[in-house]
Amino acid sequence: MLRNPIHLRLAKLESWQHVTFMACLCERMYPNYQVFCQNSHFADAQLYRRILDLVWETLLVKDAKINFDNQLEKFEEAIPSGDDFDFYGVYPAIDACVALSELVHSRLSGETLEHAIAVSETSVTTVAMLEMTQCGRELTDDELKENVAVIDEWDAQWEIFRLLADCEERDLELIKGLRQDLREDGISNIGVLFEKKS
Repeated sequence: MLRNPIHLRLAKLESWQHVTFMACLCERMYPNYQVFCQNSHFADAQLYRRILDLVWETLLVKDAKINFDNQLEKFEEAIPSGDDFDFYGVYPAIDACVALSELVHSRLSGETLEHAIAVSETSVTTVAMLEMTQCGRELTDDELKENVAVIDEWDAQWEIFRLLADCEERDLELIKGLRQDLREDGISNIGVLFEKKS
């Protein structure tokens, strides 16, 4: 499904750039999980938030030691099953979990490129599936290529990619800026707004 030249270009980036790219996409998917957890009382979304924060920490703090095996074990219990819920929000929440799992696996294996491509594909699939659900039918690849929401998702991914590709070495200010902007934005890849607890 939905291939994009960005997947070839990612091969030119270094490992820290792949991890930052994935963390950015997970940040954009987090509201989907957070709002699902609030609506379903299924799990505490803070677990996702904490694991993602630990990944950011490894990007910003030299030699940060984090037991990602342990984090992954905890997280597996917080991944919902589509069979257990009868509302659509479970699917974007599962995709957000798949993306974060890919990111954590990249930290465990040290292999980042294939995981970065998988996270990119997962994020755009979330958008495509919502578009198909809303129009009540399967869309062809050609239709998806021209779909405004899908185009917007690719544009967002390209924007993150370009900022990273412009760096010759690890740029802590850029990493912090991306994290802050995406958090403050608080809007997911499918337009779900981060809900602040009142």
